[in-house]
Amino acid sequence: MATFLYKLGRLAFRRRHFVALIWVALLTLAGVGAASAPTAGNTSFSIPGTEAQKAFDLLEQRFPGMSADGATARVVFKAPQGEKMTDAANKRAVEKTVEELGSGSEVASVADPYTGHAVSRNGTIAYASVKYKVSGMELEDSSRDALKEAAQQARDAGLTVEVGGDALTATPETGSSEIIGIAIAAVVLVITFGSLLAAGLPLLTAIIGVGIGVASITALASALDLGSTTSTLATMIGLAVGIDYALFIVSRYRAELAEGREREEAAGRAVGTAGSAVVFAGLTVVIALVGLSVVNIPMLTKMGIAAAGTVAIAVLIALTMIPALLGYAGRKVKPAGEKSKLLGGGRTPKNPGRANLGTRWASFVVRRPVAVLLLGVLGLGAAAVPAASLELGLPDDGSQPVSTTQRRAYDLLSEGFGPGFNGPLMVVVDAKGSDDPKAAFTQVGEEIKGLKNVVTVTPATPNKAGDTATITVVPDSKPSSATTEELVHAIRDKGADIAAETDSQVLVTGSTAMNIDVSQKLNDALLPYLALVVGLAFLLLIVVFRSVLVPLKAALGFLLSVLAALGAVVAVFQWGWLSGLMNVEETGPVMSMMPIFMVGVVFGLAMDYEVFLVTRMREAYVHGESPSQAVVTGFKHGARVVTAAAVIMIAVFSGFIGSSESMVKMIGFGLAIAVFFDAFLVRMAIVPAVLALLGKRAWWLPQWLDRALPNVDVEGEGLRTHADPEEEKELVRA
Repeated sequence: MATFLYKLGRLAFRRRHFVALIWVALLTLAGVGAASAPTAGNTSFSIPGTEAQKAFDLLEQRFPGMSADGATARVVFKAPQGEKMTDAANKRAVEKTVEELGSGSEVASVADPYTGHAVSRNGTIAYASVKYKVSGMELEDSSRDALKEAAQQARDAGLTVEVGGDALTATPETGSSEIIGIAIAAVVLVITFGSLLAAGLPLLTAIIGVGIGVASITALASALDLGSTTSTLATMIGLAVGIDYALFIVSRYRAELAEGREREEAAGRAVGTAGSAVVFAGLTVVIALVGLSVVNIPMLTKMGIAAAGTVAIAVLIALTMIPALLGYAGRKVKPAGEKSKLLGGGRTPKNPGRANLGTRWASFVVRRPVAVLLLGVLGLGAAAVPAASLELGLPDDGSQPVSTTQRRAYDLLSEGFGPGFNGPLMVVVDAKGSDDPKAAFTQVGEEIKGLKNVVTVTPATPNKAGDTATITVVPDSKPSSATTEELVHAIRDKGADIAAETDSQVLVTGSTAMNIDVSQKLNDALLPYLALVVGLAFLLLIVVFRSVLVPLKAALGFLLSVLAALGAVVAVFQWGWLSGLMNVEETGPVMSMMPIFMVGVVFGLAMDYEVFLVTRMREAYVHGESPSQAVVTGFKHGARVVTAAAVIMIAVFSGFIGSSESMVKMIGFGLAIAVFFDAFLVRMAIVPAVLALLGKRAWWLPQWLDRALPNVDVEGEGLRTHADPEEEKELVRA
């Protein structure tokens, strides 16, 4: 591996014009493909295997044109103080609004509040239900604009009007967060390298890689039903690893220059050593992202595969374009320890013989491994304690900021009709195999009325064939509560008994039931996904490090950091700790996707840091240093780079904490705190402490396994045969 990549790095350095031309051509080709591709809407959303999805599919068959999974909106009206919605003027304003709402091309139906019994008992609040032909993710912006304009007309008539439902759901804008992240990354890179040019290379290649990846996704979006949301994860992860991988190779190149090697030789050795770490780190990220297909949620699978493709591009760019650009830069990229004149280069250092901070820290850990290990484990363990109280769910309008119209509509409906009105359940009764469908419909309704936590059960509404009916059930608790979830399970349990008696099938669906099913599906998939990702990566790391204990330590450390991060998320978003500082207006269950999403993303980034840091230790050990000294050497060369990479990632993810979307805020905080825990507590403290305690045993590998494993030579031992070390010591003048 190292020898092949060494030759590839030297070839890219020498043939830099050809390499640069290839990547520019690929970027141009992807850009042209994206520009000429037909516009794709948001990807369709389905959850195969869940009861809620089965009910939606059944409704599509038995109620043609009903658009069971279509978007919905509730336009909520409140009369001025002292008036009622039944007053003539208010009634005219509502009827005019209903007429406007029904004129849209994507609107399937609009229910008038006065004919649909949608006025509260005290007469002050009413609502109009709007049903669309397409899902909220596929709804055109023009339909959303028409909805907002109709509501504004009613406001102009003197009513308080708010709009809820998934029709107003839109993909969060993240462009400003990405720009902030890139700006912070630039500052960190300049400080790390002491050179504007060296700092610019990782940014340039990362942007090119993300550009090719996102443009390719856009070009294929219509054909593969990828949708506009698919590129979000690809952009975030592609930018993260693109900067990291280029940072690793440029840093190693400067270290090789500092040892006196010629620039082409330094580029080859940088790609042969740091490039080997990049390849295996990239493989761990790809495994984690492709492994999302285990969940069997099509949208999540597509996002994972698209992001994995972008990571693969980032690896290839780091291995080829970085050495090519280093060839163009020539002497402008300084050896490690030197700065450009613009940033203070040429000045006499205050303490020229003093070891760097990474060396001093590693030396301290090696002297006090037990104390550092105990403090690190206890600290992360304490942070993980709240994770024992983790409650999963999907956010609804009740978790929106109070400044949004969705949240205000949610509160008005709760005020006028009760908290459960915001999450009605749709019960679908399939009586096609029953001898008396009407009796089955009646029995289901009566059985549901007898359950706890039920406020209203509407009469069954059969289809034209009379073999299928829908029943609406309104709970007395809010949609995201555990009580509502218990009611869904109670109806399904009761439906199983009814099915045996009447030869009919009872299914529960609706947005609330779908959220419950998605949460359960994600929860059930977490352990298989974790076993798959960690297991495959464990085998991969055995090949990289030729050790059993080092990969085991890496996996256990990752699990500890993820549990600590989940604990922090629970403390802030579920318990409300520091909620004011994080601007969390409404606490509640943690987003169902958070644990599995955090495992996938953070595992990939954590293994990046593990591979780069520990391969330098392995390299030093293989070249004859003692285990303790190898730990110090690894930190001497790798701690600064890993710290810079982690700070960049934390900055990028923290930019999302300022979002008004609760899901985006939670993801940003969770990923940022997870990277902090993993990079600074696990990789920088626990890892060196464990390696210092294990000594030579850390690199133990059974002989039979040693013979069976391929020799990938990540530490670059084979590179010694490519040049005489004495001949390479010719110093190059900067």
